[in-house]
Amino acid sequence: MVSAAKSSISTGKASLAMLFDGISPGRSESLLRFRVIHFWEAKNIAKGGSFLGLELLLVDEQGTVMQGFIAASRADTYRGHLKAGALYTLQNFFATKSKEIYRVADQSLTISFSNGSVLSPLNDTDMHASDSFPSDRFRFHSHDDFQANSGLRGDLYDVVVHLRLVNGQSLIQRHVLDEAEITSMGYILVHLQSKDGPVMKLYLWDEAAKVFFKKFTSSEDTPSVLMVTTVNPKNLGGNLALSSMASSRVFMDKDIQPTIDYVNWLSSNPETAKRVNADEVTKVESMTIGQILAYIKQENAKEASFNCIATIDDVVRDNAWYYIACSGCQTKATRGPSSLMCAKYRATISVYDNKDKADFVLLGDAGSELTGKKAAELVDNYFEANQEVGVGHMMPAPQALIDTIGQTHKFKIKVSDLNLTGKIQAITVTKVVSPAVLPPLPSSAEFPIIVDDEVAAPTGSVSDASAHNAGDGTESTSNKVEGQMPKRPKYE
Repeated sequence: MVSAAKSSISTGKASLAMLFDGISPGRSESLLRFRVIHFWEAKNIAKGGSFLGLELLLVDEQGTVMQGFIAASRADTYRGHLKAGALYTLQNFFATKSKEIYRVADQSLTISFSNGSVLSPLNDTDMHASDSFPSDRFRFHSHDDFQANSGLRGDLYDVVVHLRLVNGQSLIQRHVLDEAEITSMGYILVHLQSKDGPVMKLYLWDEAAKVFFKKFTSSEDTPSVLMVTTVNPKNLGGNLALSSMASSRVFMDKDIQPTIDYVNWLSSNPETAKRVNADEVTKVESMTIGQILAYIKQENAKEASFNCIATIDDVVRDNAWYYIACSGCQTKATRGPSSLMCAKYRATISVYDNKDKADFVLLGDAGSELTGKKAAELVDNYFEANQEVGVGHMMPAPQALIDTIGQTHKFKIKVSDLNLTGKIQAITVTKVVSPAVLPPLPSSAEFPIIVDDEVAAPTGSVSDASAHNAGDGTESTSNKVEGQMPKRPKYE
């Protein structure tokens, strides 16, 4: 370990506090002083959201940021004594290698609370030094940075931007967020734009969505600037999308200095701030089947178009797959057994994605885009080959349509008033955009984690200003080997 004398500061007491830069891997009895910027729960999403422990974001007097970890077995000992923004000392800890995915700090080590760890609030004699501790630290990325790191599950960076849309609604007039709608959807979707970048999507989940809702609805004026920390860049449907994590914090307008600076920039650059590619804001939103069905159930839902990637499961054969258009239309007339017919697609297909199923109706040219054959051509060929069939006979589903079973496509669909009123369940396809593959569902999953090792649970203690030990559990661990070291959960 690096000598404390080489990288320490005086606390005004006999003990010297080690700076974060002086920490080496392994057990240490050194004293640390830091500010707790933020802390949150780490959960194993792969195992039903089981609680793994508390993650902490810490900063020392030099402005060096490190991540901390308190195992689930010790969390109750320390949780009640932790407060974001407060200053603490920590005596005795174990420095472990930081996880390689979803890191929130640059340092390669994590401070893990271990056997005999003692957490104390910075005492009154040291409070004069509180101004020397930074109140926060941020790591901002641009659109290009996020694009380059999309899907890599690497470090999580911060973003500060101006708002364009909230749940698809413009901010020109004060938008009223529907709490029931947010609960139904499970997230808030905002379109946002940086100073020099294109429009991006940001999905706010869980606590981040709650904080956004509270700040947005309680603001006297419509918020214009949003900052979210530790966002995860993903590629959804070929487009960059940011996703909040359990570690994310949400700020708006005048909350903190970076948002204040951005508001001032917006004020001094009104024309630049308004400049935006309209296609990027108004382009059709990509939704899963489940999200589309949830949208239909919303009380204030309106007719809308969405893109949806789905796999064709079957062709519904109980209903006719085409219809006879009016004699005045401009499509090719097809001779039936006793009359001229103008055939167009109206085929119902059963589709599914990663989670849900639905019935889509291929209408008009959408059927041709899927099969590569015009309905009139297929009907003509059928009746030419089966001239003995009588008037009123309906052609069965053609092989060209049946052959699409198992194919995955991006469909442009339209939610109509008939869907919103419940008169019909099937959703109309207006265009088959392109072949596709099913993308992973947008998820609030923080860590697709697999814990390879159990987290050891030696007892720590918390002392308050009066030297009261809040942690009591020494007896329960008296039979443990003194040299036992806590193991950091391993994340995949």
